[in-house]
Amino acid sequence: MNSINTFFSELGSFLWGWPMMILLLGTHLFLTIRLKFPQRKLFTAIKLSVKKDDTSKGDVSQFGALATALAATIGTGNIIGVATAVALGGPGAVLWCWLTGFLGISTKYAEGLLAIKYRIKTDDGRMIGGPMFALERGLGWKSMAITFAVFTSIAAFGIGNTVQANAIATLTKETFGIDTWVTGLIVCVLTGAVVIGGIKSIARVCAMLVPFMAALYVLGCITILVLNIDYVWPAIKLIFSSAFMPQAAGGGLAGSTIMLAARYGIARGLFSNESGMGSAPIVAASAQTRNPVRQALVSASGTFWDTVVICALTGIVIVSSILAYPDISYDNGATLTKLAFGKIPVIGTTLLTFGLMTFAFSTIIGWEIYGERSIEYLKGKKWTKGYRILYIAAVLLGSIMNLELVWNISDCMNALMAIPNLLSLLFLSGIIVHETRKYLWRNRLDKEN
Repeated sequence: MNSINTFFSELGSFLWGWPMMILLLGTHLFLTIRLKFPQRKLFTAIKLSVKKDDTSKGDVSQFGALATALAATIGTGNIIGVATAVALGGPGAVLWCWLTGFLGISTKYAEGLLAIKYRIKTDDGRMIGGPMFALERGLGWKSMAITFAVFTSIAAFGIGNTVQANAIATLTKETFGIDTWVTGLIVCVLTGAVVIGGIKSIARVCAMLVPFMAALYVLGCITILVLNIDYVWPAIKLIFSSAFMPQAAGGGLAGSTIMLAARYGIARGLFSNESGMGSAPIVAASAQTRNPVRQALVSASGTFWDTVVICALTGIVIVSSILAYPDISYDNGATLTKLAFGKIPVIGTTLLTFGLMTFAFSTIIGWEIYGERSIEYLKGKKWTKGYRILYIAAVLLGSIMNLELVWNISDCMNALMAIPNLLSLLFLSGIIVHETRKYLWRNRLDKEN
């Protein structure tokens, strides 16, 4: 078992090394330039995300699709991941994380566009799509499409399920003293109650849960920033300065080089928003939308909320707290956010724990639809019920087992998902430009496809 774990650990390190970061960030930058900075349409995207378009084809509302994607995306990576980046790369890593998210808006836009462009209508009237359909129908790469679907269906059990269930069980054990199997059983039942109803049930729950959990976390961050008000502007200045020049150790913060700040900031930014991974387009394909560009814009707004807002807030909270409280050690990234929230009197730690639990649960139910749709693509709808049952059971298993091997396998699966998806974005960029010109640049967002 140790040898298997070592193999996947080394493979994951290789897959998520500099070549992958260059491919991902390069795709972000390429699409940003070629699409003439779709980030400038961000306010339009936000307005579209809350508009109902019931007359259009699709299974869930645009906001429901966005909320489901955000539910699967916003998680421990936004909170613990940013803290780890600061611990390893210094405060400048926050800016690199933010820049990665800003550029990633273009990639998330492109993914959403292709999801609608190449989606199909099933015999029972449902809309399904995702990178596997773009690869098969857009490029004729059937084998690559199958590869993506296989890796996604496996990855869902890892980063989307057992890892999150384990995080919830561990947190409740540490904070409230509840046995992990008890927590696992409760989360298992709750997951079953939501996912058994399919994408409409998942989207409905996510549409209620995501705004609540995000607002609660943001409120906690704002409270800390108010408490640290004298250190907020120095923290922001330090984040910017240390991103572009070597930072010496001092003031409670780790010394860092530009390379380290960039490496860890980019890596955490890419991991937290999932732009380029190919997961979010699977649910985007089910959205009620008039044309591919409308949903593309809505999908793009997800990266804005996930990385540009939540990750940025987390980073400023952590850096300002380290400056404000010399007793906070930066050595352990996993505890940085907890120590910062602990400065909120009485409810700080409980608020963070509840936020992390909520984020983790939303990730579980959001990722189920990714895995289910991948299985449906591979084997047909008759296999989806069995997949749901296995997925629900895995929640309980993940709550009580050691997940080091699962973590390592998940890292590999996520990288292997991203590669075929990124290839589809690059090779179909001409189609993306054509659709963007047709609807966005000519102000025809209200036109039917």
